[in-house]
Amino acid sequence: MALCWTLDKLGPMCRSAEDCGLVMAAIAGRDPNDPTSLARPFTPPRAPAAGGKPRRFRVGVIKGTTDKVQPEVRKNFEDALRVLGGFCEVVPDVAYPEFPFGPAVSTIVAAEGASAFRDLIESGRVKELRVPNDRWGGYAASMVLAVDYIQALRLRAPMKKALDALYAKFDALVSPTRATVAYPIGPDFDKVYPGVGGGPAVIPAGNLAGQPALSVPNGFGEKGLPTAFQFTGRAFSDETLVALATAYQARTEWHEKRPPM
Repeated sequence: MALCWTLDKLGPMCRSAEDCGLVMAAIAGRDPNDPTSLARPFTPPRAPAAGGKPRRFRVGVIKGTTDKVQPEVRKNFEDALRVLGGFCEVVPDVAYPEFPFGPAVSTIVAAEGASAFRDLIESGRVKELRVPNDRWGGYAASMVLAVDYIQALRLRAPMKKALDALYAKFDALVSPTRATVAYPIGPDFDKVYPGVGGGPAVIPAGNLAGQPALSVPNGFGEKGLPTAFQFTGRAFSDETLVALATAYQARTEWHEKRPPM
């Protein structure tokens, strides 16, 4: 579903990081029907040859990324860092650039989303949507001022520059994917884990800058729900992220776990 044409990204969701690499290899490249696509192939990372020395990655841990997360999320993330330490140089407390990533993303999502669904909103059929907040949210999004939208777009240039300068020093930065375990089915998201969150806005920042990310499971927490952590990298470093995540999963079994039936 197209929502925000300056933010939307395409990528796979698979059982393992290795599978993500295989799907990326199939979908990467120029699509004549998609003017936003690039003639840039993706090559799945190969295992080192017999007797060859495996590459040692340089990974940074984003400062403050576990300050306000659930205890299980923190523990599982720290366990994952110990695994990464076996084949990576792990650099702690990497300061993240300070920009209004969240407000900028919210402004762009509201404006572009309202435009994408303008026909539906103006038809009045939004009242048929199942989620109550969605029945009025489109009208509020339609009221985003043009000057605010343009200012958010302009902010992306210095944001990209600062993030690229930081990520150029590492193969990837790591952080918990979310501050909580996975959301259960049914309850409203804003009522499930009240008061849990905070830390650097890694996901909004990567969305604004067009950076790749790869999230992998790393354990379980409250009510047996899974936790995960993510590798984020410099633009077009997708192959490196897949290689990192594949190496992590070769040393763990979390991606092979299945929920009880």
